[in-house]
Amino acid sequence: MLKIKTPKKGRVKRELEKRAPKLVETGKKTLLLQGTKTSNTLNAVLTELYLLKKGSVVRYTRKNENIRPFESGGETSLEFFSLKTDCSIFVYGSTSKKRPDNLVIGRTYDHQIYDLVEVGVENFKPMNSFAFDKKLAPQVGSKPFVCFIGEGFESVEELKHLKDVLVDLLRGEVIENLNLAGVDRAYICTAASSNRVFFTHCALRLKKSGTIVPRMELVEIGPSMDLIVRRHRLPNDSLRKEAMKTAKDQPKKKVKNVSHDSIQGKIGKIYIPDQKLGDMALPNKSKGVKRERREGKRKNDPNKHASKKQKEDSM
Repeated sequence: MLKIKTPKKGRVKRELEKRAPKLVETGKKTLLLQGTKTSNTLNAVLTELYLLKKGSVVRYTRKNENIRPFESGGETSLEFFSLKTDCSIFVYGSTSKKRPDNLVIGRTYDHQIYDLVEVGVENFKPMNSFAFDKKLAPQVGSKPFVCFIGEGFESVEELKHLKDVLVDLLRGEVIENLNLAGVDRAYICTAASSNRVFFTHCALRLKKSGTIVPRMELVEIGPSMDLIVRRHRLPNDSLRKEAMKTAKDQPKKKVKNVSHDSIQGKIGKIYIPDQKLGDMALPNKSKGVKRERREGKRKNDPNKHASKKQKEDSM
């Protein structure tokens, strides 16, 4: 039997708790990899993705020969790297004569390959090629808008799948409340045809509009590129069913003597037990109280505590 080791140090224990399954997931980490052959365009694309997702991304710059995502047996290395880095999204770049400037974007569930989308990169423009005010540069960790324009994202199966993957890749950490002052960027994806998507990155500029709500302008800051959908693989039905499981909402415990009213709000009843003042211990025992107790005892039993004068009269 395998021996199960428990962490002895607090740092290791906290790290394992972060990797443990959660009912509500936070942001997903991204893993950037490259194959045996890459071009200058692919290296620039991976570098730009690393800068855009700084803080929640891991990049490996070594060449990987055994990674073939769409072939059986070529996913072992990807699953190993996913388990090692605790990343649930990966971007793998490679180039060949048949598929130049090729990017494979995939997701994993329980460190197993969930789905894959393969796209080709064309007309790439890095951030350095755009002239804009450096004050408009997005801050690290800011929350972006993700906008999809075109009917193809709702009707074409390949584009629908690409939309789901891009949302997970770009949205960052999942939050409940949002401050509009911290939203300073937008990713815009436009479906030009059934297999071509124009991707660009813009900064949001707030201007006066004469009202409380400011007027927004988009300033293109890059990168921008054309994504050509080549191949995609949907998840298995059994794996999809297992990944889509959600925890049942636990019923709230009924609180006694508490009710809710639409006008008064939360109403509670408080029950106070009877106060027995006679049994309470007094903090200060004054002499007057002692004298009253002695007199009360004499009245109840006069023969027991009789004074000397009373004893002489009786004799």
